[in-house]
Amino acid sequence: MTDDVKETSSRVPLGGPRTAPPAPAALAAKVRTLAPSMTRSMQRVAEAVAQDPAGCAALTVTGLAELTGTSEATVVRTARLLGYPGYRDLRLALAGLAAAQQSGRAPAITTDIAVDDPIADVVAKLAHDERQTLADTAAGLDTAQLGAAVTALAAARRTDVYGIGASGLVAQDLTQKLLRIGLIAHAHSDPHLAVTNAVQLRAGDVAVAITHSGSTGDVIEPLRVAFERGATTVAVTGRPDGPVTQYADHVLTTSSARESELRPAAMSSRTGQLLVVDCLFVGVAQRTYAAAGPALSASYEALAHRHGSGRRRA
Repeated sequence: MTDDVKETSSRVPLGGPRTAPPAPAALAAKVRTLAPSMTRSMQRVAEAVAQDPAGCAALTVTGLAELTGTSEATVVRTARLLGYPGYRDLRLALAGLAAAQQSGRAPAITTDIAVDDPIADVVAKLAHDERQTLADTAAGLDTAQLGAAVTALAAARRTDVYGIGASGLVAQDLTQKLLRIGLIAHAHSDPHLAVTNAVQLRAGDVAVAITHSGSTGDVIEPLRVAFERGATTVAVTGRPDGPVTQYADHVLTTSSARESELRPAAMSSRTGQLLVVDCLFVGVAQRTYAAAGPALSASYEALAHRHGSGRRRA
């Protein structure tokens, strides 16, 4: 390892815990997103506050610990994991969420899709869950982190995007969008190619890792390499406490619908990831509009000409 790489590897990622606690509207989304990665005792606390925010808002830390069969320390740890400095802040958010539910602004949790559901019910349930995922992702998205990521992408010499499986499709979507506005971008789903390309990155480049679990090794490794080479790194993940954030300067958190047999993780996480990708693209297009506008027009004209030529040949 060279001296300059040693120096960049000592960087501290900026994408750590946020100082501002989540708004009440984002609390339910945070519980749904983080519960799978919590300990069982912390899950009991999270489930209690999600199921009865009004009742839990009226409880002291001791009362909630007794209700969930846990300890006061567990309640406080759960509050902090959800993004609140302490239990008092969580109680205030619970009160706000309860008020929203009573006024009808907070949607009810839908039931899972059953094997024998009529197709009309499948459409309705999926549409509801997609809307909820979009709302949860928007509510929990740190716009300061988003703005910083947009700034880095807009000025990047080159952008590499890493994703495996369904996240790889989202990585391709982001790359395709950046290419259409004249930026240099590459999507990597092969872990070996991802690492060998990450070695070529340096300061002024950007690396984006897309992983809902936040623990996909084939995505984390190239991001680590890019981070150590001095590139600006961005993680798009459903687990803001996941290992991928160790090497992320900016963390963009996504939400997803509750997983089930007929709604696997890859399907439930995709909607939130695509929203974040669209936000990144629109932000970059705004920042680079002098060049992005003509590039988009040229791509539209090229596609229109190709389609028109195809119709004439037919």
